[in-house]
Amino acid sequence: MKQLLAFIRDQHSLIFKVFLFVLAATAIVLIYPHGGKFKYEFQQGKPWAHEDLIAPFDFPIYKSDQALSAEKEKVIKNLKPYFFRNQAVEKKALDTYQDRFDEFWPSLELDDQAGLEGKIKLKGERWIKGLYDQGIIELHESIEGKDSDFEVVVLKDNVAAVRLLGSMNNIQTAFKRLKDSLSTLNETERSFLSKVMEDCLRRNIIYDQETNELMRKESLDEISPSQGLVQEGERVVAKGELINNKKYQLVESLRVEYEAQLGDDSQVFLVLVGQLILVALLILSLALFLTSYRPEIIRSDLKITFLLLLIVLIVFGSKLAIDIENINLYLVPFCMLPLLIRTFFDLRVALFSHLVAILLVGFIAPNPYEFIIIQMMAGMLTLFSIVNLRNRSHLFLSSLIIFGVYCLVYLSIGLIQEGTFVDTNWRFLGWFFGSAMLSLFTYPLVYIFEKLFGFVSDLTLLELADTNSKLLRKLNMKAPGTFQHSLQVSNLAEEAIRTIGGNALLVRAGALYHDIGKMNMPNYFIENQNSDYNPHEELEPEESAQIIIDHVIRGIEMARRYKVPDIIVDFIRTHHGTSRTQFFYFQYKEQHPDENEFEAKFRYPGPKPYSKETAVLMMADSVEAASRSLKQYDGQRIEKLVDQIIDTQTKEGQFANANITFKDISTIKKIFKKKLMSIYHVRVEYPE
Repeated sequence: MKQLLAFIRDQHSLIFKVFLFVLAATAIVLIYPHGGKFKYEFQQGKPWAHEDLIAPFDFPIYKSDQALSAEKEKVIKNLKPYFFRNQAVEKKALDTYQDRFDEFWPSLELDDQAGLEGKIKLKGERWIKGLYDQGIIELHESIEGKDSDFEVVVLKDNVAAVRLLGSMNNIQTAFKRLKDSLSTLNETERSFLSKVMEDCLRRNIIYDQETNELMRKESLDEISPSQGLVQEGERVVAKGELINNKKYQLVESLRVEYEAQLGDDSQVFLVLVGQLILVALLILSLALFLTSYRPEIIRSDLKITFLLLLIVLIVFGSKLAIDIENINLYLVPFCMLPLLIRTFFDLRVALFSHLVAILLVGFIAPNPYEFIIIQMMAGMLTLFSIVNLRNRSHLFLSSLIIFGVYCLVYLSIGLIQEGTFVDTNWRFLGWFFGSAMLSLFTYPLVYIFEKLFGFVSDLTLLELADTNSKLLRKLNMKAPGTFQHSLQVSNLAEEAIRTIGGNALLVRAGALYHDIGKMNMPNYFIENQNSDYNPHEELEPEESAQIIIDHVIRGIEMARRYKVPDIIVDFIRTHHGTSRTQFFYFQYKEQHPDENEFEAKFRYPGPKPYSKETAVLMMADSVEAASRSLKQYDGQRIEKLVDQIIDTQTKEGQFANANITFKDISTIKKIFKKKLMSIYHVRVEYPE
């Protein structure tokens, strides 16, 4: 037990990384559908490339989606709309009529008013009853524009009766018929009844939404999804036979039944085992790639989490798109994944991660070969065309490339399969366009992932390298000499790192911020001294050395306060490595010749540079600062200065932790010499 605890304690970092990869693999397997998968791949219009396919069991021949849709549309079109007769409307209309008749009758002046009252009242009542018996139908979209012989079903007391539309009135025709009936009366009676009955007509044949929905559902449920049966032992398709519409539907029906029958517990367990092995191998390949070629990523739990999270999310999004009926898998913005990874890492990591993600989705995608080809081509060409996403125009260009590649690859595959564009499903171009447009969300996602994981993109580096930023403006105001020194260092370092290969934008930003700690006591640094007065003359060498060394600590504190990213803070921390403040060191040594243990007072705390970028900045900083002390500028002195400073740093082991070669260092020396000669206008000396 103690040994186990000791192993966990010593290897906790490795155990956690393994846990992350296992967790990602498990999540992907849980996302996958747990049924079996048909072992043959086939496409309409292509020959059957496998051995003769014999039916292993009886299975129904399912109708195609197009045939089912057409049949459903026909059934819905032929359905008679259902209306119900609302008798409460009729009763209320008669009650209203009687109330209004009794109310207005006394105001009518007739010769035989008492004798005519019952007769006229009965006439109006019969006309209203007649209209309601015939029916006043609600104008609904289901009968709009229909002929008079169109049939509808009217429900009365749960009894259905089929009636012609022309046998009923709408509200307009009901008023017209009532007006025609009133024409047999004299002017006084007609005017009176018209006034009484004007508010008595209401629609009593009402559209029955609930019944219509029920009948629609029942009619659709009665549609059979199959249209025949293939018996066990029958040949479904022969080797080399062209898969036309009929054969495609046969094979597709067998696939559906085959995958549906892989449903018992033992088979599901074996399917899960197979999925887990394949997913684990792909995730393992990603882990081995990172371990072999990108150890700096495998050392960071955050970076591993970021890569695995993106892959799991893309698989999850793909599964959702497959499950949702009206969404196509190609709407998922797969090219967003390599674009996001390329923003924070290099091209190789983005390409390999994209490959792993596409293969993982390919296990569940329909027509996996076609899917993988389309996505790989789109991902590769997008990555190779767009080196970085430093501005919004690059992102729009990448979306255009994604859409163009999708269309070209899809259409070319269609030509290979069909030899014509006649059967091309042009709706796929719409899905491709949607995917390309969704890729535009890469821009805001970059910002979100920067905040979540603490990464720094080229967009952020561009913002940091802006000399109008708050911190750099402050440096220019308080320590203008240091600001100019930082600009010169950034130019030297950027040119060098661009030549030997590295992140030029990162070096430039790091160079601009590396000396911000000098703002604390600017007059103690020679580049900010505008007169002959030097405050170090009044201090002991060890005190002066401590002030100089402290600018690193002060710079780190200031960067933290202004929320400068850690990757830039590393340039502040490492730009002097573990070197010494040579001037004050030798001054102290002369004053105290008998003292031996004093070197630590004059040495920077470190750490040493850990990358090409930080190593190049250290060289550029030292060379640029030293070049200002030259009394005379010529090619020989500059070459000697550059060689001496960089060789001394190399001998001291300042670049031992950086992935930089002697060839790189030699190239950097040449660049520094050339740049310094240009800065100080040194003419090249030609041999006589």
